[in-house]
Amino acid sequence: MSDLQKALGDISSIRRQMALATEFRGYGPVTLAATGFFAVLAASAQSVWIPIPARHTAAYLFIWVSTAVLSSGIIAIHTHTRAHRLHSGLADEMIRMAIEQFLPSVAAGALVTISIARFVPESLWMLPGLWQIVFSLGVFSSCRFLPRPIMWASAWYLVTGLTCIALAGDRALSPWAMGVPFGTGQLLVASILYRTAKETPDEG
Repeated sequence: MSDLQKALGDISSIRRQMALATEFRGYGPVTLAATGFFAVLAASAQSVWIPIPARHTAAYLFIWVSTAVLSSGIIAIHTHTRAHRLHSGLADEMIRMAIEQFLPSVAAGALVTISIARFVPESLWMLPGLWQIVFSLGVFSSCRFLPRPIMWASAWYLVTGLTCIALAGDRALSPWAMGVPFGTGQLLVASILYRTAKETPDEG
């Protein structure tokens, strides 16, 4: 029985090493571009319904948290389907690795949001910048198994996040302080993946 367990362990180790050496193609360019469009729609909705977000912080958080959850759900569903089609037997291992790389930034973003909204609501203006910086770190940590130009997208989110913090005050809560960075950033990621990936039936 121990020999069987050792063999299974060796197989698992080999699969992980193969996954580490393989470029992850589970993220679909079209899906990521769509999430950028969602960010622009959310910004448009905020500009119409919440002209003064500093006075309606709950509504502001609802719009952007809902947009993030919707985008994440769509990406997760499509990534699962696409990875199993393109990576076959390595799909589960590669999906697990993708989650491991991005999950810390997601958790950090959620905890920062809860902490500021609950304990220091007067500092809510910092959230757009912090969200973008945390997202930048998530993209950066995923670069190890994505095309190298993705580094530019990570740099984009870092610069826009720092810019939002530099704006300070209510200006940082402008709808376009989120709509432009995430709309442009997701389109940038999508274009990089599209240009670097081999053609597949669902591309285009």
